[in-house]
Amino acid sequence: MGRAKKVVLAYSGGVDTSVCIPYLKHEWGIEEVITLAADLGQGDELEPIRQKALDSGASISLVQNVTPEFVTDYAFPAIKANALYENRYPLTTALARPLIAKILVEAAAAHGADAVAHGCTGKGNDQVRFDVSIAALNPQLKVLAPAREWGMSREETIAYGERYGIPSPVKKSSPYSIDRNLLGRSIEAGILEDAWQEPPEEIYLMTQAIANTPDTPTYTEITFDRGIPVALDGQLLDPVTLITQLNAIAGSNGVGRIDMVENRLVGIKSREIYEAPAMGVLIYAHRDLEMLTLTADVTQFKRGIEEAYARLIYNGQWYSPLKESLDAFINKTQERVSGTVRIKFHRGNATIVGRQSANTLYDEDLATYTSADQFDHRAAEGFIYIWGLPTRVWAQKGR
Repeated sequence: MGRAKKVVLAYSGGVDTSVCIPYLKHEWGIEEVITLAADLGQGDELEPIRQKALDSGASISLVQNVTPEFVTDYAFPAIKANALYENRYPLTTALARPLIAKILVEAAAAHGADAVAHGCTGKGNDQVRFDVSIAALNPQLKVLAPAREWGMSREETIAYGERYGIPSPVKKSSPYSIDRNLLGRSIEAGILEDAWQEPPEEIYLMTQAIANTPDTPTYTEITFDRGIPVALDGQLLDPVTLITQLNAIAGSNGVGRIDMVENRLVGIKSREIYEAPAMGVLIYAHRDLEMLTLTADVTQFKRGIEEAYARLIYNGQWYSPLKESLDAFINKTQERVSGTVRIKFHRGNATIVGRQSANTLYDEDLATYTSADQFDHRAAEGFIYIWGLPTRVWAQKGR
């Protein structure tokens, strides 16, 4: 490991990434550790985190605000793809990893580092996402993962850090492992590891309990332009503000909680709790608008593409040739996906109650059962005869 002299470390300020700093220097012979904390709209004050890295032995401590890029270049493509891993999880945490990998690689180039590092263990998905993304962006760059190799328990990790002046964390009343960014929160560990136990209310931050939601419904209109959300209730908003406001609207009405047992890439089933108010609602609304503006064969074919797209994100293949090819198809489908969807929020439910588009393929004169009906009912008999002909011949020959 001593072959690397200067390393850029993805830094969160937690125990593992803090201990990575002295561990890389004293155990692996790294001469200089530069830390990089990504501001993804998680709402934390990052100056103390920046200072903690310096106090832990980093030579340079970088903080980079990439929240706008996170929304436009990562969240919005996922929304256009209706990307839901295992048809439930809108990938709020997974989407951050290729962006963090990107700025790690850029920082390594800017500071002349010959390696990057992260604090992932060998059990989760993030190690795959970081390692594969970094390899795609710079195959020559070494990737170091001390926490994957040091074999220390959490208690031993804390004790190791104390030897090098890293203070022991205040005893936490919460046993949970939590990751947060602008798009949502993921919560695991503690009592949640028992898949039978109901999640305690204390774990939630972005969404209200049903009992605390308003008695009266909230109606919100979301406007899309070529598959991208651009306005709420007719007001054009920048991407970060739009996500922020929709998180508040949906969350205050108890919308956005996901409790699922998912299949990790490393082969483990994991019970995960997610809060993703805006992302879940935006995918729901976007898919509905597609039903209004796309032909049946396109929407039906796209469903299979969406499932593959979600797996690519979850499995760390954002910078893959297949992802790039799927983007070309998805972007083509979005050329007519413009319009507005009206959603009714009430007591934990988000219900689509209206949609409109200048590109609508819905023709009321064809759909109506009133006297305004323009559909030629007589044409149905001939159509059914031709459509059913193979089945009729098959039935006749089989008897």
